[in-house]
Amino acid sequence: MARTPSNMLALGTKAPDFSLPNTIDSQVYTFDKASGDNGTVVMFICNHCPYVIHVMDGITALAHDYQKKGIGFVAISSNDVKNYPDDDPILMKKTALNYGFSFPYLYDESQETAKAYDAACTPDFYLFDANNKLSYRGQMDDSRPGNEIPVTGKDLRTALDAQLAGKAIDTLQKPSLGCNIKWKI
Repeated sequence: MARTPSNMLALGTKAPDFSLPNTIDSQVYTFDKASGDNGTVVMFICNHCPYVIHVMDGITALAHDYQKKGIGFVAISSNDVKNYPDDDPILMKKTALNYGFSFPYLYDESQETAKAYDAACTPDFYLFDANNKLSYRGQMDDSRPGNEIPVTGKDLRTALDAQLAGKAIDTLQKPSLGCNIKWKI
């Protein structure tokens, strides 16, 4: 497990589209199908990363709180399942059901979506506004495995609340930190 920070895609970037299978119900999702009227959170996660496991309940709570406010949520796993079989789509479905995901958990087998988003780690969070422009990218909060800081989602919640209130989101944003995406060789 390599401690890897986000690459911090440029704010204002238009959301890259995708067309990926949802491991929960086998439907194909695009960005538009996953998006919400008031914005969209795109998360790169996986099943086995301790950083992701640490925040998984927080991710589920965050989606629960903001989906009813018109924010769309979508999770994507881009890891190489040949070398990291814990991230296999069958196990992704089990993870989604275990945590009660209310959002799709998509499998990016080609890794093209992760490359389009310049994703580097799991978890990696991107918030797009109602016009599909990037308004926040970075950490959910300061909590990490073993640092004894509670998972609150403070940073992402602050950005979401500002966006929903029509206020500017602070451009000083901390990168997320987690396991590197497991790229195919």
